[in-house]
Amino acid sequence: MLDLLPDLFDTYPEQIQLLSLPLTQYGGKHVFWGEVVTVYCFEDNSMVKQLLARPGQGRVLVVDGGGSLDKALMGDLIGQSAADNGWAGVVINGAIRDAGALSTMPIGIKALGTVPIKTERKGLGDVNCPLVFGKQTVAPGMFIYADDNGLAVSNTALDLSLLG
Repeated sequence: MLDLLPDLFDTYPEQIQLLSLPLTQYGGKHVFWGEVVTVYCFEDNSMVKQLLARPGQGRVLVVDGGGSLDKALMGDLIGQSAADNGWAGVVINGAIRDAGALSTMPIGIKALGTVPIKTERKGLGDVNCPLVFGKQTVAPGMFIYADDNGLAVSNTALDLSLLG
């Protein structure tokens, strides 16, 4: 399946909302979805590293980095940890680094952009808090769907077997 979102919006127009963020695809997996886990952190990826080192069970980590492109919230080592631990994807309102390596990993990764500078880890960040992107709130337990067409969220899991 190359295009998930057009079919989701055709099938579930009332249950799904577009998440309008100008994100670029960086992971090796271009179509991904899963239950949302959230983290808010600004130029400190301590919580991102910690969460992605735990079993992901097909979930998607949604990170609000405040839109900063000054420090990378994820690189190749954390990306590999996420893939190894069964995360379906990571969505970052901020920057990543090691874009070439991340593009080879079997995980979905969307971010605002890249920067080669890592963060300092100070242990800061809020986990499992509601995040607001534009007019849309993304909360833990929601479901996120991603492909090269964008991102969408729903309050419940959608039955993908109904898609044409």
